[in-house]
Amino acid sequence: MDQETQRDRIGLKRLEGKIALITGGSSGIGLSTAKLFVAEGAFVFVTGRRQEELDAASAVLGPNAMAIRGDIASIPDLDRTVDTIRSRKGRLDILFANAGIGEFAPLGSISESHFDKTFTVNVRGTLFTVQKSLALMPDGSSIVLNASIAGVKGLPAFSVYAASKAALRALARSWIVDLKERRIRVNVISPGTVPTPGYDGLGLTPQEMPNFIQAAASATPLGRVGTPEEIARAVLFLASADSSYVNGAELFVDGGFAQI
Repeated sequence: MDQETQRDRIGLKRLEGKIALITGGSSGIGLSTAKLFVAEGAFVFVTGRRQEELDAASAVLGPNAMAIRGDIASIPDLDRTVDTIRSRKGRLDILFANAGIGEFAPLGSISESHFDKTFTVNVRGTLFTVQKSLALMPDGSSIVLNASIAGVKGLPAFSVYAASKAALRALARSWIVDLKERRIRVNVISPGTVPTPGYDGLGLTPQEMPNFIQAAASATPLGRVGTPEEIARAVLFLASADSSYVNGAELFVDGGFAQI
């Protein structure tokens, strides 16, 4: 009898009793992952910058979740998040460092503010989210970083975002060595095109967005874009004991786009 069949027969859930933090968890991939984590038995803390979205997420997630307003680009906000988790639950078994931003800017029109904002959130914010969370993480915990196919594919007007996501992949390789003695796994999820509310920040007009999505679908071997729920299921795999011998890996969830 395989592990999944045995687990289903006795009613066990993949994350039973686990404590998880999902940054950027009030919408899109983060919220879909939070829903799945809760369904699989975890208590989930979600963070986000907008209180209205956090309130809506809390209503959807129910009593086994808590929303914390905070920006990963703010060290005081990260400290407050960690302090809240410590006071409420005392530990953190799973971290999904999901929060990030992206905006198109072709070479020749890249501004200092565009570069600084992207790297401050995507790289600096993720790095200190992980570093500050480690104090709460027992040996054998799991960290998942949300990167992107942009980190390995050349896409027009997306170089700064791509570089920031490639940096996350590089960080994961070093971190698994740094955390070797603690057996904390660090893996990377790299989604393809997955339309979410975050796409509103790309800088496309309402007229341009459908064309962008259709072009992405046409360039994908499966012939479509992905859904937040599909990414969430992959994150669940990396966060759970199902991937207990997976460490430092990058999992592409992109319909095959990064493979061609």
